[in-house]
Amino acid sequence: MSLSIGLWTIRPARAEDTPALADIYLTVRRTTFTWVDPGRFHREDFSTHAKDETVLVCDNGDMGIAGFLALWEPEDFIHMLYVRPEFQGLGVGTALLTALPNWPQRRYRLKCLVKNKRALTYYEAMGFEVCGFGASPEGDYKDMELTAAPERFM
Repeated sequence: MSLSIGLWTIRPARAEDTPALADIYLTVRRTTFTWVDPGRFHREDFSTHAKDETVLVCDNGDMGIAGFLALWEPEDFIHMLYVRPEFQGLGVGTALLTALPNWPQRRYRLKCLVKNKRALTYYEAMGFEVCGFGASPEGDYKDMELTAAPERFM
């Protein structure tokens, strides 16, 4: 099943998408997490980190996969939301989030690294609020929960 949202088509990931998703995951991590040694990130990380998760892709036909979202469904936990750099700011992340079941009524959760200021600003604008703190090998993070999605999503 796929869903069209504006310019984008959101659909479940297919096996043949894995190389493109691994490339996006690697590229975005290396370019965004500048405070982490880029040698710590590998193409194989995607398959390991997305194991048993529901993965949605944002596709625009000719331009290919613009980004993806990985959801750990048992806990409504958004584990990954990654958008190719050339598509950032064009609504890809918003299309992926709003395609989630029962958005925005469901209280989805995520973790966002404190040093990832752009992502923190984005998630806050999407209605996520900080509900805790923690630490990971990539740095300190904020636990966030969807509490009040903006009016445009109601």
